[in-house]
Amino acid sequence: MNDMTKPGTLWGISLGPGDPGLITRAAWDALQRRDTIWVYPARSGKTPSYAFDIVQRAGLPPPEQHTQLLFPMTHDGEKLGRAWLKAADTVLPWLRAGRDVLFLVEGDASTYATFGHLARTVRAIDEEVPVRIIAGVNAFTAACAQVPVPFAEQDDTVAIVPAAYGVSAVDRLLPDFDTLVLMKVKPLMDELIDWLERRELLDGAHFIERVGAPDERRFSGNDILSLRGTKVSYLSLLIVKHTHRIRGERIKGCLKKDGPQPLTETA
Repeated sequence: MNDMTKPGTLWGISLGPGDPGLITRAAWDALQRRDTIWVYPARSGKTPSYAFDIVQRAGLPPPEQHTQLLFPMTHDGEKLGRAWLKAADTVLPWLRAGRDVLFLVEGDASTYATFGHLARTVRAIDEEVPVRIIAGVNAFTAACAQVPVPFAEQDDTVAIVPAAYGVSAVDRLLPDFDTLVLMKVKPLMDELIDWLERRELLDGAHFIERVGAPDERRFSGNDILSLRGTKVSYLSLLIVKHTHRIRGERIKGCLKKDGPQPLTETA
């Protein structure tokens, strides 16, 4: 980048969890630009990008330049670091040439998304590159709308936890939160089903897979038991609500307290 060239902006474009109708107006407008370069994450060279699939189903044509970036499914820090560096090396020449790069993200770009890793790596190499995010609909709020159950009400407490922390960690959160959102449940699905049964939580549990996509699946209550021993998508989550009895008592108490009262005379 020479002294006269202003660097392009690295954009995190949130697309929502799968339904093209949940792409925001701001993201839609950004995707209409023909002077940008699109990049989108894929977990392997054989696995198509889910983010790119969303824009294709939306009928949005890609710009002349677009490519996928590989972000492998691993907890190996060295492998991840190499992938982030390789992705940064791919986009930096375009950014330094003054081109805006749009990183397409399913869900929201600031919530458990690969965009954060890329943005940090790019900024570590070249701090002059501006980074912007267009917010989007999260998978868990879209899932609640589909079920439908409220994500949170009044003074409810909510915990959003990657299921990889383990069932014991999730169990410790239960007394302190009205709603648990368990992300990326695929590796622990059978253990979580056992836990729901043991804790008598099935009545307030909802499993949602690939919410908003054409092949979306939803199971609630005892129907979740049918998933035991089956394979589920990486893009799956569990919503566990255990406030129904407590809230029922609150409502009864309010009705009792706020109901008709006997008339009394005042001086």
